[in-house]
Amino acid sequence: MMFLRTLVVWGLGLLITTAFFLLILASTAIDSTGSYAHSLGRLWSRVMLSLAGVRVSITGVENLPKEGPVILASNHQGAFDIPALQGYVPVQFRWIAKKSLFKIPIIGWSMRLSGYIPVERERASKALRSIEEASKKIKGGTSVLIFPEGTRSPKDELLPFKRGSFLLAVKSGVPIVPVSIRGTREILKKGGFLIKPASVTIVLGKPIPTEGLREADLLSRTRDAIEASYNGSKRIA
Repeated sequence: MMFLRTLVVWGLGLLITTAFFLLILASTAIDSTGSYAHSLGRLWSRVMLSLAGVRVSITGVENLPKEGPVILASNHQGAFDIPALQGYVPVQFRWIAKKSLFKIPIIGWSMRLSGYIPVERERASKALRSIEEASKKIKGGTSVLIFPEGTRSPKDELLPFKRGSFLLAVKSGVPIVPVSIRGTREILKKGGFLIKPASVTIVLGKPIPTEGLREADLLSRTRDAIEASYNGSKRIA
């Protein structure tokens, strides 16, 4: 059964992804902001999650500020974090992702058309320039979602957080909403092929103001908040 589901997800999923890419491409003719593209990406995510047999529950939506942009900071468990967060976090946001992802056919092209923000990690000078460009977009009213760990955690614990995410928060001056996600690791194991149905839990924490805080303080407070809700969801999972 798992093998059959995997074939459906990869086979039918490719066709669906291609169709949505064409819709996103067409949407840019009537909307240059990427809002339509994000909404299409949200629908694509829910379709793919349904095909994979993934059920998502989300709590803490009331913690999202009613006005103004935010930085959503989430832990990173697996490849299905992206469709789960895209499909169920009720905010028009843009992803901040490593530049290499934008080179992936169809998905990477869709990311670029949707106005997602590439970040250069290999060279410090280019990384800083990427942060400056991202902070300008946030100040202009664009919410973003980041993975402060920088990569997927192979274990049931958080990896060290990268400094760049919190330098971005300081430069932008907008609140950070801590996000914890649990249940995606086993859906598609790193380097694996088989798709396993699962239940995913997303918890949105209370906003953390950035004004008057240093990068190190923001990092510590954000990590503590994500870790607390992550461990809380572990106990009730």
